[in-house]
Order: sequence, then C-alpha cells, then structure tokens
Amino acid sequence: MANRRIGGAGGGSDPGPGKGKAGVFVAAAVSAGLVAAAGSGAGGTLLGSSGGTASGSSGGASAGKSVSARKAEGKKAARRGNADEAWDRMGMRRIKQAVRQDLDCLRHSFGQVQQFFVRTPCTSLDRVVLAVGDGGNTVVVSVVWVSFRDRGDVRRFRDVMDVHGSGDIKPLGSALLGMADIRFTGHHYHAHSNGRTVAIAETERVSGRVSDEMLGAMAEVAALLPRP
Repeated sequence: MANRRIGGAGGGSDPGPGKGKAGVFVAAAVSAGLVAAAGSGAGGTLLGSSGGTASGSSGGASAGKSVSARKAEGKKAARRGNADEAWDRMGMRRIKQAVRQDLDCLRHSFGQVQQFFVRTPCTSLDRVVLAVGDGGNTVVVSVVWVSFRDRGDVRRFRDVMDVHGSGDIKPLGSALLGMADIRFTGHHYHAHSNGRTVAIAETERVSGRVSDEMLGAMAEVAALLPRP
C-alpha cells in the first residue's frame, strides 16, 4: 500500500491549503439508508488495530483474525473475481455501489496526469465508488480502471501517476451513494497493473472507528477487484 496524496497540495483528491481540514474529511452526514445499514459505531471498538485482531465486525469468516490475515484472504477472493467474498473476508459487506464507464480519460483528469493523456490517450475508463460496512463502521471505496494500447503506456502512466502532486483521474463523487462531500486524501491508496490496465484504489473512513492499517489493507484488496 502506497501512502500517496494523489493530487498533491492544491490538487486532486487533496484540496490543498485553505480547501479543507488536514487528513480525512467528511463534509456531511450519510444518507438515512446508509446510516441504518452501517449503524452508529461512533464509540465502538477500533476495527483493525495494528498488530492485533481486527475486531468490530459482525462475525463471519473473518472474525478474530488479524488485518494481515484478512487482507491475504480478501486478496485471494478478489483475484478469483468474487467481490462480495473479498469484502466478507475483510469483515465488511457492500452497502451501495455506483459505476460509470467512459472513453475520455482527458476530460476526467487533471494536472500532469491529464497532460499524459494528451500525448497518450487511454482506450477505456471504468470508475466505481462504493460504501462497505460491518454494522458499526462504514468505509467509502473508489476504484478506477484505466486501459492503454500497450504495456509500455502502462509503465509510463505509472511513472506519472505515482508521483506526489502529479494530478489524478477524478474518482466518482460520493453523491452517487446518497452521501455528501467526501475528500479522498490518497493516504490509503494502492495501484495494481495487470497487462494493459491499471487499477487505482482509495479508501476513506465515513463513520465508526477503522484503523489506518485496515484502510490501507482495504485499498490493496479493492485494487484487485474484478472490473465492472
């Protein structure tokens, strides 16, 4: 898991000075349906405390397991193409999801990343935003899949995309989940290359108490999820 603030100061998922609080920022409440599904969780057990078991889930296959064990099992399920099982292994379940497909990476990007697309157009762009929860904790997840003509383009894209402050492909807005403004900081970020495609995943805490270790693990799992 890379600890990358995708947009850098003043751009992308990080709005920069004067545009929001430092770190994770949730601007407003989750919709009534999402709150009902996720529960309050404000003073609950920390989900995914470092070095110990990841407590706080409603049970199931992942109950009592460490974050690293959950991540390993979640990644295996994601590689098999089973998204729901992957979240279950992480102690979560999918609550809401929105998907958008496009061919215009230039219009949906900015900064040096956008300049890269001027010279090297993508061949497809799929974006997903979803909320997952365990009955007491809620996390929002963004995954972007971008494809190119050949693997050389993928390598060159990663050379730009993985640099702090280089810009971004814009994640789908959380309004599609019935939620207000959520800023993806890039602190819980992971990218995975597979042939001519790159998957870029980010996670942010919405409610409850979810450790940074767990958020990072969830980003690693999300980057392996099947493309919609």
